Amino acid sequence: MRFWREHGKLRIIIMIVFFGAGLAMVIGGWKLTGKITGLGIMILGLVFLLSALMIYNKPFEDPKR
Repeated sequence: MRFWREHGKLRIIIMIVFFGAGLAMVIGGWKLTGKITGLGIMILGLVFLLSALMIYNKPFEDPKR
């Protein structure tokens, strides 16, 4: 995708925010052992971490023809 290649600084900022929030949520949810809210927070943190990984890989995808 061309947008992510042209806006490198924005991509890096979004990745840092998503990674930091995801890591904080996973650690915070881990502290709530035995509670279903802790599991929910950890799953949401995992979604943020996977989103950061997806944004990182976007510029390297082959264009679909």
